[in-house]
Amino acid sequence: MTAAARFSKAQMAHMPPMPPAPPLIDPEHLAAFVDALPIPVIAKPAGTRSRLNRQVPFYRIPIQEFFSKVHRDIPPTRFWGYGKSVPGPTIEARSGSEILVEWPNQLPPKHFLPIDHNLMGAEKGVPESRTVVHVHGARVPPESDGWPEDWYAPGKSATYHYPNQQDAAMLWYHDHAMGINRLNICAGMAGLYVIRDAFEDSLNLPKGAYEVPLVVMDRMFRTDGQIYYPVTQLPDAPWVPEYTGNASLINGKLLPYLDVQPRKYRFRVLNASNARFYFLSLDNGMPFQQIGTDQGLLPAPAAVSRLAVAPGERADVVVDFSEHRGERVLLKNLTPTLMQFRVASEAVTDTSALPRTLRAIPKIAETDAVLTRRLTLEEVDNLVGEPMIHLLDGKRWHEPVSEKPVLGTTEIWELLNVTEDAHPIHLHLVRFRILDRRAIEVSDLVYDKKVTYRGDAVPPDPNEAGWKDTVRATPGASTRIIVKFEGYAGRYVWHCHILEHEDNEMMRPYEVVAPAKR
Repeated sequence: MTAAARFSKAQMAHMPPMPPAPPLIDPEHLAAFVDALPIPVIAKPAGTRSRLNRQVPFYRIPIQEFFSKVHRDIPPTRFWGYGKSVPGPTIEARSGSEILVEWPNQLPPKHFLPIDHNLMGAEKGVPESRTVVHVHGARVPPESDGWPEDWYAPGKSATYHYPNQQDAAMLWYHDHAMGINRLNICAGMAGLYVIRDAFEDSLNLPKGAYEVPLVVMDRMFRTDGQIYYPVTQLPDAPWVPEYTGNASLINGKLLPYLDVQPRKYRFRVLNASNARFYFLSLDNGMPFQQIGTDQGLLPAPAAVSRLAVAPGERADVVVDFSEHRGERVLLKNLTPTLMQFRVASEAVTDTSALPRTLRAIPKIAETDAVLTRRLTLEEVDNLVGEPMIHLLDGKRWHEPVSEKPVLGTTEIWELLNVTEDAHPIHLHLVRFRILDRRAIEVSDLVYDKKVTYRGDAVPPDPNEAGWKDTVRATPGASTRIIVKFEGYAGRYVWHCHILEHEDNEMMRPYEVVAPAKR
C-alpha cells in the first residue's frame, strides 16, 4: 500500500492542483419539471424454492449494465444496477414470511469508475466488477448479510435467505463489495426492500398510489450524460475523501414532477447518496408529519419543517395537500430544488388517516446494558506526503475483532467523534435506540485519552425517538445508542455510511457470540 493512497482535503491544499473536471451538466440550466417521477416496479417472485422441506417464494434480480435517461435533455447514462433500473425493483415482504433472493452478477469485466488499488480489498488482480448485496436494516443470518469479502465475479451468483422476522419498515439493498462499495453504489446499485405487517395495515395510512418512495442520490454528470467521479492528482491513488455531486436524482430522474391529489400522501424517503446529507423542506412552509424512521414507525407523528436525512437513513413522512388545490409545491434541499408536486384543483375524498399514536416503542433501561463500550471515530491526518485514514476505535479492518456482544444481551455503545464531520454510523443486524448526544473536549480525548463532557446530554429529537439502524454521530461529541443484540450469532460489520470513508478503513467487523451453555 503506497503512502500516497489517501489524502485529506487539508493535505491536498499543499499538493499540486487537482486535475480539472470535465465540462459538467449544471442542473440550473436544465428545463425543470419536464419528466414525471418514476415509481420503481414491485419485484415479482419467479416461483418457489424448497428450503428445509418447505416452499419459499423465490426472487431473481440480476445485477446488470444498462442505459437510462436521467432527464429529457440529457443523453442516456450508463448505470450498473438491479433489474435494469435505478433504483432497482422494490421487494415487498410480509413480516414473518421468509423469501429467497438470487442476485446474479451479469456485469461486464471492467469497471467504468476509477478504482484505487491501494484500498483494502481492492488490490490489483481481484475482479474489477465484483459485487455482494447487503439488505440494509435486515435481521438476517450472517451468511445472507453481504459480508464485504464475500464478493463474487461476473458469471457467479449468490442466493440469500431473508426471514423478515421484524416489524414493518422500509429497508434498502445495495452493494457492499470491499474496496469498491462507493463506486458500485455511485454506479446505481441500490433498491428498496419494504416489510409490511398487520399492525401497520390497521392504521389506515395512505397506501397504494398514495404511498410514494423518494430515493434521493446525488451525482455529477459530464455533458455526454455519463457519471463523473473525481480523482486526485495521483494516477495510482485516485481515492477522494467524499463524493458529493451538483445534481440530485429522485427515483433516477433530475428535477422530476409528481401529479398529486389534494389529500394525504405517504412519502418513504431514502438518502442513497455516497456522502451528502439532505435537509429537505417544502417551499410553501408546509411541515412534514414524520411517522417513521429507519426501522419502522415512531410512537407518534412528529411535525418537522426541515427533514435531515444522512446517507443510509430513511424517513417516513405524511404530507397533506388538501389545503393546496391547484398549487405547485417544490421539494427543496436547503436552496436547490429537487422536484415539484403538482396539486390537482378538484377536491377528492380522502379516507386515509394520520393517527395521533402509532407503534408503542418500549424504552430500554440503561440498567439493562451489560456493558458500555467507548468507541472513537477518527480521521488520522498526518503530515503532507503521508496518508489520511478513517478509523473506528483506532483500528483497521483486518485487526482482530474487539466487539463481541453476547446474543440476547444489551449494550450501550458510546460513539466519540473527534473529527469535524458528522458520521452516519450503521450497525448490521440490529436495531437500536438513541440515548443522547453530548459535546466533548476533543483535545482531552486525542491527547490524554480522557473523556471530558462539555454541557448537558441532549436527548434525541422526537423524529429520532424510534428504532434506528443508522445514527448521525455529531462532530466533537459523544453519541450514545443502546442496542439489544437479537437474531443470530455470527460475524457482522459496523461502519460509517459515508461510502468513501467506509472504503478507507472506517468499517470494522463485530461478532455476536452465542451465550455459554450451562
